[in-house]
Amino acid sequence: MSQEPSDADFNAMLKRSLRAEGIAVIERMEQDTTQALCSDPAFLNSPAGKQKAEHIQQSNWMAIKAPSDGRYIGDWKRGEAIAQSGRGGTWADSGKEPSGGGCYNCHQIDRKEIAYGTLGPSLWNYGKQRGYSKEVITYTWNKIYNAKAYQACSSMPRFGHLHLLNQQQMQDLMGLLLDPRSPVNE
Repeated sequence: MSQEPSDADFNAMLKRSLRAEGIAVIERMEQDTTQALCSDPAFLNSPAGKQKAEHIQQSNWMAIKAPSDGRYIGDWKRGEAIAQSGRGGTWADSGKEPSGGGCYNCHQIDRKEIAYGTLGPSLWNYGKQRGYSKEVITYTWNKIYNAKAYQACSSMPRFGHLHLLNQQQMQDLMGLLLDPRSPVNE
């Protein structure tokens, strides 16, 4: 008869096995409330879990910060480079170089790209299809900043909330998606 290890045993094994190096620190292993909820599908699908998910979405919503300079749209050319870069957040990264967005891991953004993920929706013609209203711009910023405000267990990283991207990088990604001159919207 095999015995399942407890969560405490598993977490202790992880902490013994992992090493902190560069910007990868052991503290990143500790889940916040959102991550803990999404790691427990049995609870998540219960009535109490659904209620907690709504509360967590609201908490994530309250944590979203608008750009400090009031500018939402940056340089789409820099945004394209950020979308294509999957660099950052690993023990091999120094932390001196900015992380990339890794957007192509989950989304099609430009028709010329031959490799992209399909976990997220296609972002091709993002602005052209949705328009360039203040509401679309604000929604897009909020979704990049903290997607868990819209769906507690979204697979999309919380780029702003977790400081994976800085404000300028997020503005530049917004330019890629919402600048009418961007190849995404041609």
